[in-house]
Amino acid sequence: MFAPSRVLLRSSLRAIPRTAAPRRVVSAAAARGFASGPPKTSMPVLPILAILAAGSTAFYYLVQARKDPLPAIEAHQPAQQQQIAPPPTKKPTFSPQQVSVIFVLGGPGAGKGTQCANLVRDYGFVHLSAGDLLREEQNRAGSEFGELIKTYIREGKIVPMEVTVALLENAMKSAIAAQGKYKFLIDGFPRKLDQAYKFESDVCPSTFTLFFDCPEEVMLKRLLKRGETSGRDDDNIESIKKRFRTFTETSYPVVEYFRAQGKVIDVDATNTPEGVYAHVKKQLKDKLKTMDKA
Repeated sequence: MFAPSRVLLRSSLRAIPRTAAPRRVVSAAAARGFASGPPKTSMPVLPILAILAAGSTAFYYLVQARKDPLPAIEAHQPAQQQQIAPPPTKKPTFSPQQVSVIFVLGGPGAGKGTQCANLVRDYGFVHLSAGDLLREEQNRAGSEFGELIKTYIREGKIVPMEVTVALLENAMKSAIAAQGKYKFLIDGFPRKLDQAYKFESDVCPSTFTLFFDCPEEVMLKRLLKRGETSGRDDDNIESIKKRFRTFTETSYPVVEYFRAQGKVIDVDATNTPEGVYAHVKKQLKDKLKTMDKA
Protein backbone atom coordinates (compact mmCIF):
# COMPACT_ATOMS: atom_id res chain seq x y z
CA MET A 1 0.00 0.00 0.00
CA PHE A 2 2.82 2.40 0.90
CA ALA A 3 5.28 1.30 -1.76
CA PRO A 4 4.37 3.98 -4.30
CA SER A 5 4.93 6.68 -1.70
CA ARG A 6 8.46 5.42 -1.01
CA VAL A 7 9.24 5.39 -4.67
CA LEU A 8 7.98 8.89 -5.07
CA LEU A 9 10.07 10.11 -2.07
CA ARG A 10 13.22 8.63 -3.50
CA SER A 11 12.58 10.10 -6.89
CA SER A 12 11.93 13.51 -5.39
CA LEU A 13 15.22 13.40 -3.44
CA ARG A 14 17.09 12.58 -6.56
CA ALA A 15 15.48 15.60 -8.21
CA ILE A 16 17.00 18.10 -5.69
CA PRO A 17 20.01 19.85 -7.24
CA ARG A 18 23.53 19.10 -5.83
CA THR A 19 24.23 22.82 -5.18
CA ALA A 20 21.61 23.04 -2.41
CA ALA A 21 23.69 21.02 0.13
CA PRO A 22 26.55 23.56 0.54
CA ARG A 23 24.12 26.40 1.21
CA ARG A 24 22.52 24.31 3.94
CA VAL A 25 25.95 23.53 5.54
CA VAL A 26 26.95 27.22 5.52
CA SER A 27 23.66 28.18 7.08
CA ALA A 28 24.10 25.64 9.86
CA ALA A 29 27.64 26.90 10.64
CA ALA A 30 26.42 30.46 10.74
CA ALA A 31 23.59 29.51 13.04
CA ARG A 32 26.03 27.82 15.43
CA GLY A 33 28.32 30.85 15.37
CA PHE A 34 25.60 33.36 16.22
CA ALA A 35 24.31 31.13 18.97
CA SER A 36 27.66 30.78 20.80
CA GLY A 37 28.99 34.36 20.35
CA PRO A 38 31.98 35.70 18.40
CA PRO A 39 34.93 33.44 17.82
CA LYS A 40 37.44 33.25 20.75
CA THR A 41 41.17 34.30 20.56
CA SER A 42 44.05 33.13 22.95
CA MET A 43 45.57 35.74 25.46
CA PRO A 44 49.30 35.92 26.77
CA VAL A 45 48.92 34.93 30.49
CA LEU A 46 52.52 35.08 31.88
CA PRO A 47 53.27 38.74 30.96
CA ILE A 48 50.04 39.84 32.60
CA LEU A 49 50.92 38.00 35.85
CA ALA A 50 54.39 39.56 35.90
CA ILE A 51 52.94 43.05 35.52
CA LEU A 52 50.48 42.44 38.34
CA ALA A 53 53.22 41.17 40.67
CA ALA A 54 55.50 44.14 39.98
CA GLY A 55 52.67 46.56 40.61
CA SER A 56 51.77 44.91 43.92
CA THR A 57 55.37 45.04 45.16
CA ALA A 58 55.77 48.70 44.27
CA PHE A 59 52.51 49.53 46.02
CA TYR A 60 53.61 47.70 49.21
CA TYR A 61 56.91 49.61 49.52
CA LEU A 62 55.15 52.89 48.81
CA VAL A 63 52.76 52.25 51.70
CA GLN A 64 55.62 51.28 54.07
CA ALA A 65 57.62 54.38 53.16
CA ARG A 66 54.67 56.60 53.96
CA LYS A 67 54.05 54.83 57.27
CA ASP A 68 57.64 55.16 58.60
CA PRO A 69 59.88 57.67 56.80
CA LEU A 70 62.46 58.00 59.68
CA PRO A 71 64.87 55.24 58.60
CA ALA A 72 65.29 56.87 55.21
CA ILE A 73 66.14 60.18 56.91
CA GLU A 74 68.60 58.58 59.35
CA ALA A 75 70.39 56.81 56.55
CA HIS A 76 71.38 60.19 55.08
CA GLN A 77 72.55 61.64 58.40
CA PRO A 78 76.30 61.80 59.20
CA ALA A 79 77.63 58.79 61.14
CA GLN A 80 78.63 61.05 64.06
CA GLN A 81 75.01 62.01 64.71
CA GLN A 82 73.87 58.39 64.88
CA GLN A 83 76.38 57.42 67.62
CA ILE A 84 75.59 57.83 71.31
CA ALA A 85 78.18 59.94 73.11
CA PRO A 86 80.17 58.01 75.79
CA PRO A 87 79.53 58.96 79.42
CA PRO A 88 81.91 61.61 80.76
CA THR A 89 84.93 60.19 82.57
CA LYS A 90 86.04 61.51 85.93
CA LYS A 91 89.19 63.62 85.85
CA PRO A 92 91.88 63.20 88.53
CA THR A 93 91.58 65.53 91.50
CA PHE A 94 95.16 66.74 91.04
CA SER A 95 97.15 67.43 87.88
CA PRO A 96 100.64 65.87 87.59
CA GLN A 97 101.86 69.31 86.50
CA GLN A 98 100.88 70.64 89.93
CA VAL A 99 101.39 67.65 92.23
CA SER A 100 104.23 65.10 92.28
CA VAL A 101 103.49 61.63 93.63
CA ILE A 102 106.15 58.98 94.18
CA PHE A 103 104.93 55.51 95.12
CA VAL A 104 107.26 53.73 97.54
CA LEU A 105 106.98 49.95 97.32
CA GLY A 106 108.79 46.98 98.79
CA GLY A 107 108.08 43.97 100.93
CA PRO A 108 107.25 44.29 104.65
CA GLY A 109 110.46 45.25 106.47
CA ALA A 110 112.29 46.51 103.37
CA GLY A 111 112.95 49.85 105.10
CA LYS A 112 110.49 52.04 103.22
CA GLY A 113 109.52 54.14 106.22
CA THR A 114 113.12 54.90 107.20
CA GLN A 115 114.06 56.05 103.71
CA CYS A 116 110.92 58.14 103.38
CA ALA A 117 111.83 59.97 106.59
CA ASN A 118 115.24 60.81 105.10
CA LEU A 119 113.66 62.18 101.92
CA VAL A 120 111.21 64.29 103.91
CA ARG A 121 114.06 65.78 105.91
CA ASP A 122 116.30 66.58 102.93
CA TYR A 123 113.87 67.30 100.08
CA GLY A 124 110.68 68.59 101.67
CA PHE A 125 108.36 65.74 100.73
CA VAL A 126 105.12 64.97 102.54
CA HIS A 127 105.23 61.35 103.66
CA LEU A 128 101.91 59.53 103.56
CA SER A 129 101.97 55.95 104.80
CA ALA A 130 98.91 54.02 103.68
CA GLY A 131 99.39 51.65 106.62
CA ASP A 132 99.64 54.47 109.15
CA LEU A 133 96.54 56.17 107.77
CA LEU A 134 94.61 52.91 108.03
CA ARG A 135 95.78 52.30 111.59
CA GLU A 136 94.82 55.85 112.58
CA GLU A 137 91.41 55.40 111.01
CA GLN A 138 90.76 52.13 112.81
CA ASN A 139 91.47 53.84 116.14
CA ARG A 140 89.52 57.00 115.37
CA ALA A 141 86.43 57.34 117.53
CA GLY A 142 83.26 56.92 115.53
CA SER A 143 84.98 55.52 112.42
CA GLU A 144 82.60 53.37 110.38
CA PHE A 145 85.56 51.46 108.93
CA GLY A 146 87.47 50.85 112.18
CA GLU A 147 86.55 47.20 112.75
CA LEU A 148 86.81 46.33 109.07
CA ILE A 149 90.33 47.80 108.85
CA LYS A 150 91.43 46.08 112.03
CA THR A 151 90.27 42.69 110.75
CA TYR A 152 92.00 43.09 107.40
CA ILE A 153 95.29 44.20 108.95
CA ARG A 154 95.28 41.37 111.50
CA GLU A 155 94.68 38.81 108.75
CA GLY A 156 97.41 40.31 106.54
CA LYS A 157 94.83 41.12 103.86
CA ILE A 158 94.47 44.22 101.69
CA VAL A 159 91.88 46.73 102.88
CA PRO A 160 89.25 47.61 100.23
CA MET A 161 90.76 50.18 97.89
CA GLU A 162 87.92 52.69 98.21
CA VAL A 163 88.81 53.20 101.88
CA THR A 164 92.57 53.55 101.31
CA VAL A 165 92.27 55.85 98.27
CA ALA A 166 89.82 58.11 100.12
CA LEU A 167 92.15 58.39 103.12
CA LEU A 168 95.12 59.25 100.89
CA GLU A 169 93.21 61.86 98.91
CA ASN A 170 91.97 63.56 102.07
CA ALA A 171 95.49 63.59 103.52
CA MET A 172 96.88 65.18 100.34
CA LYS A 173 94.22 67.89 100.39
CA SER A 174 94.98 68.64 104.03
CA ALA A 175 98.75 68.90 103.39
CA ILE A 176 98.23 71.23 100.44
CA ALA A 177 95.84 73.45 102.38
CA ALA A 178 97.88 73.56 105.61
CA GLN A 179 101.48 73.46 104.33
CA GLY A 180 101.28 74.44 100.67
CA LYS A 181 103.31 71.35 99.76
CA TYR A 182 102.75 69.46 96.53
CA LYS A 183 105.38 66.67 96.63
CA PHE A 184 104.22 63.38 98.14
CA LEU A 185 105.82 60.07 99.02
CA ILE A 186 103.08 57.46 99.30
CA ASP A 187 104.51 54.56 101.24
CA GLY A 188 103.18 51.01 100.93
CA PHE A 189 100.72 51.87 98.19
CA PRO A 190 99.36 50.75 95.76
CA ARG A 191 99.34 47.15 96.93
CA LYS A 192 97.16 45.89 94.08
CA LEU A 193 96.75 46.76 90.42
CA ASP A 194 93.18 47.93 90.90
CA GLN A 195 94.42 50.36 93.57
CA ALA A 196 96.96 51.73 91.10
CA TYR A 197 94.27 52.20 88.43
CA LYS A 198 91.87 53.79 90.91
CA PHE A 199 94.37 56.23 92.39
CA GLU A 200 95.82 57.38 89.07
CA SER A 201 92.42 57.83 87.45
CA ASP A 202 90.70 59.53 90.41
CA VAL A 203 93.43 61.28 92.42
CA CYS A 204 96.65 61.87 90.47
CA PRO A 205 98.95 60.04 88.02
CA SER A 206 102.22 59.03 89.69
CA THR A 207 105.60 60.46 88.70
CA PHE A 208 107.51 57.22 89.31
CA THR A 209 107.88 54.34 91.80
CA LEU A 210 110.72 53.63 94.22
CA PHE A 211 111.06 49.89 94.70
CA PHE A 212 113.10 48.65 97.67
CA ASP A 213 114.20 45.12 96.80
CA CYS A 214 115.01 42.90 99.78
CA PRO A 215 115.04 39.09 100.41
CA GLU A 216 112.35 37.69 102.72
CA GLU A 217 114.83 36.31 105.28
CA VAL A 218 116.30 39.79 105.79
CA MET A 219 112.88 41.39 106.08
CA LEU A 220 111.73 38.71 108.54
CA LYS A 221 114.62 39.45 110.93
CA ARG A 222 113.91 43.18 110.77
CA LEU A 223 110.20 42.77 111.45
CA LEU A 224 110.66 40.42 114.37
CA LYS A 225 113.17 42.87 115.87
CA ARG A 226 110.78 45.75 115.33
CA GLY A 227 107.92 43.76 116.85
CA GLU A 228 109.72 43.72 120.22
CA THR A 229 108.94 47.44 120.66
CA SER A 230 106.42 48.47 117.97
CA GLY A 231 103.29 47.06 119.58
CA ARG A 232 101.80 46.52 116.12
CA ASP A 233 99.28 43.69 115.75
CA ASP A 234 100.83 42.55 112.49
CA ASP A 235 104.44 42.27 113.73
CA ASN A 236 104.14 38.58 114.59
CA ILE A 237 105.38 35.55 112.70
CA GLU A 238 101.97 34.45 111.39
CA SER A 239 100.92 37.89 110.14
CA ILE A 240 104.38 38.50 108.65
CA LYS A 241 104.24 35.32 106.57
CA LYS A 242 100.78 36.24 105.32
CA ARG A 243 102.03 39.71 104.37
CA PHE A 244 104.96 38.21 102.46
CA ARG A 245 102.58 36.01 100.49
CA THR A 246 100.24 38.91 99.79
CA PHE A 247 103.11 41.07 98.55
CA THR A 248 104.43 38.37 96.22
CA GLU A 249 101.05 37.50 94.75
CA THR A 250 99.30 40.87 94.52
CA SER A 251 101.72 43.76 95.18
CA TYR A 252 104.74 42.78 93.09
CA PRO A 253 102.63 42.78 89.87
CA VAL A 254 102.14 46.52 90.54
CA VAL A 255 105.92 46.99 90.36
CA GLU A 256 106.01 45.10 87.06
CA TYR A 257 103.14 47.19 85.73
CA PHE A 258 105.00 50.47 86.36
CA ARG A 259 108.30 48.94 85.24
CA ALA A 260 106.75 48.27 81.83
CA GLN A 261 106.07 52.02 81.65
CA GLY A 262 109.66 52.90 82.52
CA LYS A 263 108.56 54.38 85.85
CA VAL A 264 110.43 52.23 88.40
CA ILE A 265 113.68 53.00 90.23
CA ASP A 266 115.13 49.85 91.82
CA VAL A 267 116.99 50.18 95.12
CA ASP A 268 118.98 47.39 96.80
CA ALA A 269 117.59 47.42 100.34
CA THR A 270 119.91 44.82 101.90
CA ASN A 271 122.55 47.39 102.93
CA THR A 272 122.58 49.47 106.09
CA PRO A 273 120.04 52.31 106.26
CA GLU A 274 122.81 54.82 105.47
CA GLY A 275 124.06 52.76 102.52
CA VAL A 276 120.55 52.38 101.15
CA TYR A 277 119.89 56.12 101.42
CA ALA A 278 123.11 56.93 99.58
CA HIS A 279 121.88 54.71 96.77
CA VAL A 280 118.48 56.40 96.80
CA LYS A 281 119.95 59.90 96.50
CA LYS A 282 122.19 58.81 93.64
CA GLN A 283 119.23 57.29 91.77
CA LEU A 284 116.96 60.27 92.37
CA LYS A 285 119.45 63.04 91.69
CA ASP A 286 118.28 64.02 88.23
CA LYS A 287 114.61 63.24 88.81
CA LEU A 288 114.40 65.36 91.94
CA LYS A 289 115.86 68.35 90.08
CA THR A 290 113.17 67.97 87.44
CA MET A 291 110.47 67.80 90.09
CA ASP A 292 111.77 70.94 91.83
CA LYS A 293 111.66 72.87 88.53
CA ALA A 294 108.07 71.79 87.99
